Amino acid sequence: MSNIKLFESKHIRSIWDDKAQCWLFAVVDIVAALTDSQNPQVYWRVLKKRLLAEDNETVTNCNALKMTAPDGKQRLTDVADTEQLLRLIQSIPSPKAEPFKRWLARVGYERLEEIENPELAAARMRELYKVKGYSDEWIEKRVRGIAIRDELTNEWQKRGVKEQREYSILTAKINRATFGMTPTEYKAFKSLDKPADNLRDHMNDLELIFTMLGEASTTEIAHNKDAQAMSRIATPPRLTARWQAAHGATSKRNPASASPARKTTRLCPKQWRANG
Repeated sequence: MSNIKLFESKHIRSIWDDKAQCWLFAVVDIVAALTDSQNPQVYWRVLKKRLLAEDNETVTNCNALKMTAPDGKQRLTDVADTEQLLRLIQSIPSPKAEPFKRWLARVGYERLEEIENPELAAARMRELYKVKGYSDEWIEKRVRGIAIRDELTNEWQKRGVKEQREYSILTAKINRATFGMTPTEYKAFKSLDKPADNLRDHMNDLELIFTMLGEASTTEIAHNKDAQAMSRIATPPRLTARWQAAHGATSKRNPASASPARKTTRLCPKQWRANG
C-alpha cells in the first residue's frame, strides 16, 4: 500500500511494508521537508556520499523502491523506515527535526491502530474527505470503490500479477473499456497535471459508480475464468456505450467544489465511440 502523507504541507511519499509491518518513506522527500532545499535530490546525493564515506550503517542499509516521481514516472527512490530516519536526521541540521520526530511517531501509531481496528482507517478517510468538502453520498461511494479496488488487486496478486507496471497496464485497460480513455488521458482531460492529484478524487458520483462496475466485473471474470497469468487476465466488456447513454459527457469539476465551474462538461476526446 502506497500513499502520500503530509508534513507541514510537504508531500512525503510512503509505502507500507506488509512483511516488516512498517512504513517506508522517500528519503528525498524527507530532505525536502526538513531543509526547504531548492534541490533536495542534490542535497541527498551529497549527504549520502559523505555518510557512505564515513561507513554510516544507516545509509548502507537504505533500500531503493520504485515510486511515482514528480514527472509521473516510476523511478527507483531511496527509502528508509522510521528507525533509519531517526538516525539519518541527526545528520541534517534543521529546526524541524523535533516536530518531524513527533510526526513520525504519530504516523506509525495511527497505522498500528488501523491494523488492530480496520474501521479506524475508513473513519479517518471519511473525516478527511468531509473536511475537504465532499458530500456524505460521494464519500460512501469513494470508500466502497476503494474496497472494490482492493478486492481486484488481491485477485490479480493471487493470479501472478506482481509488478507495479503490470497493475498499471491492467488498470489502463479497464479505464479504457469503461470511459474510452486511459487514466493518464483522463487526468489530462480533467487538467490534473500534478503527480499527487488522485483521479478518483476528482470523479463525480456517476464516474465512481462506473469505475466500481468495471473493476468489480473484472474481479468476477478473473475469478470465474481462473486466469493464472497477466496475459490471460481479461478486462470487462466495453462500458463506453452505457456510460455515454447514462451521461454523454464527463465533468471536469472536482466534486468537492462548492461553486460550479464555468464549463463543467466536455465531450470525451474519442467522442465516446460505442464500439461494443
